[in-house]
Amino acid sequence: MKRIEQYIKKISLVALLISAASCADFLDESDSSNFTLDNYFTKPEHAKSVVNSVYESLQPVMASGFGGGPWMMVEFATGLADTELGQAQNSLFVKDLVNNSDNGYGQTIWTSYYKGIANANIAIAKIPGITMDETAKLKLIGEAKFMRAYYYFNLVRIFGNIPLTLEPIDLTSEDLFAAPANPEAVYNQIVMDLKDAEVSGLPMRDASGRASLGAAKSLLSSVYLTMAGYPLQKGAEYYTLAAAKSKEVIDSGTFSLFTSYGDLHNPAMKNLGENIFMAQFAAFILPSSWQVSIIPYNRGISNYSSETGGIFAQEEFVKSYETGDKRANEKEFYYTSYSLRADRSKTLELGDYYIYKHFDVLAQTSTTSSGMNWPILRLAEVLLIYAEASNEANGPNSEAYNAINKVRNRAELAPLDGLSKDELREAIWREKFYELSYENKTWFDMVRIRKGFNAKTLEFEEYVGHKFVYGPTLKERELLFPIPTAEIRNNKNLIQNSGY
Repeated sequence: MKRIEQYIKKISLVALLISAASCADFLDESDSSNFTLDNYFTKPEHAKSVVNSVYESLQPVMASGFGGGPWMMVEFATGLADTELGQAQNSLFVKDLVNNSDNGYGQTIWTSYYKGIANANIAIAKIPGITMDETAKLKLIGEAKFMRAYYYFNLVRIFGNIPLTLEPIDLTSEDLFAAPANPEAVYNQIVMDLKDAEVSGLPMRDASGRASLGAAKSLLSSVYLTMAGYPLQKGAEYYTLAAAKSKEVIDSGTFSLFTSYGDLHNPAMKNLGENIFMAQFAAFILPSSWQVSIIPYNRGISNYSSETGGIFAQEEFVKSYETGDKRANEKEFYYTSYSLRADRSKTLELGDYYIYKHFDVLAQTSTTSSGMNWPILRLAEVLLIYAEASNEANGPNSEAYNAINKVRNRAELAPLDGLSKDELREAIWREKFYELSYENKTWFDMVRIRKGFNAKTLEFEEYVGHKFVYGPTLKERELLFPIPTAEIRNNKNLIQNSGY
């Protein structure tokens, strides 16, 4: 709780450094009581403060309301999500494949993640000069490098050719309006940062929610898997690296699958069990606001005054789950009915499949303030990364089967065995789509494998030309999102992605 309060009280140093020109007068002040890069970093508390500010950039992307939420952008891009919120134009533009560079979701993601990167750069540059315990110093730098890697990993996959800045920036910096870097250079920097985080002394798990060794290894396995596929197509070597790194997480024994899917959305279990890394929230202090978006539009089932119907699952996708799959059962991953706010003894049939895996029961039926965290990395994903990478590197093998079957066993499905390499590959892809649905994972996998999932035929189709069940067809331009208009306008070195 104390750490969450620190988020709210954070000193947003980068805001002082790269905001509008009106800030220049403040920076020229001679009053030494003002914080600057030269006089702020003198105490251990300052080191922790700036690293806390790096984490803060996780929250804006999750903000949700009657305008939808930035986190929904990559969900509507899959063709597997729907909305009742007609006023959320940013959602509709992506969902109907008529997106453009004015989309506010993309702007929030770009601004938030680059702010996090800017603060990470300050932390990495300035913490070494602070007199403090060396072990604590290395851990904080490791956290900053992990977070910088996470932000860049998302940015390069979403926007493609992006600036790569690794030093603090002020209004006179040459890199204030940096040119885009080669995506491979961005990926290589992400790997370097995560390798540095691995040897920074972080614990395998941090139950307070800070970056950990388990998080660094898990993210690195995902990075290697992505580098093996599109757009870099580094192939076998990187599948081997992904398999080895994910196995380190699995073999650590630190993380274990929840026995109940209910624990995935139980605030008491955040940062525990299979949760490896999460965006942190706290009821009544920094509450998670997506609760209003995963409930039907104004149907009176929630104690929240806002019921936006911002996002729910496409019916065809939920019905494509294997017969007997527990995840598709009522109030496991999805729900189709709920009790009424006015009378909890009465149940309303909702007519669609709403997302239950992110549903905070206490907040929805009582407090209207959710302390749920958002899952970023969990063991189920790492098991499936291992299964896919191991199969690609070595063909079907007992350890790959064991990994995917752990996920299937919890879903009460029969274990897989005796498949060809191609058959196991597609089985793992399907398992990832089903297990990690609506967790901001599926679109990234679609782009990495260049495939879309046909929920009616259960087949994987070429990404370009894949038709959504409700009509529109993916074009090559949808392999990336448009760079926000404001960024193109302000930084003349940026080049808009093709097709936008």
